Amino acid sequence: MSAQGAPLAAVFPALARTVGRAGAHAARVTLLRDTARAGNLTDTELSELYDFGDSDEKLAVLTALGKPELIGRPGLLPLTEDALRTNDPRLVAAAMGGYAARHLPPAAWRHGVLKCLFMEVPLDAVSGWADRADAELVRMTRAFAAEREAAGRPIPDDAIRLMERNAS
Repeated sequence: MSAQGAPLAAVFPALARTVGRAGAHAARVTLLRDTARAGNLTDTELSELYDFGDSDEKLAVLTALGKPELIGRPGLLPLTEDALRTNDPRLVAAAMGGYAARHLPPAAWRHGVLKCLFMEVPLDAVSGWADRADAELVRMTRAFAAEREAAGRPIPDDAIRLMERNAS
């Protein structure tokens, strides 16, 4: 239930009509934070909002996962993993926020970083990348850069940045 007593599953998607599409993202994230803070948001409810939501609703859930009220819930990792399988750069960027930095295992996190590089999602969208980048990520990034070069494609600036920052 939302703070107003209406079911969260009804209020959450309706926010785009209530506050307008431009303000819906912030309103949805705030609603999730407030509901979690009040102790009225289960992992199942959050998963269903994500699973049955459109891409804007999924984005709000992923954004909310990085907030202090929700970041400590490891049971929601499947939402991040699902977002990393999409081709929506907004969802991939949100999936690599603070929640991923805290809960994604190293191999999955590295693959998320590479997906960001491939999709040209700014590296700065990856929470804690500079601290978490390791020799294996650098090796993977070098292989990615070599493949791009061999195909005659440009190497993303962020891939170069990662390799230079973490040169061994």
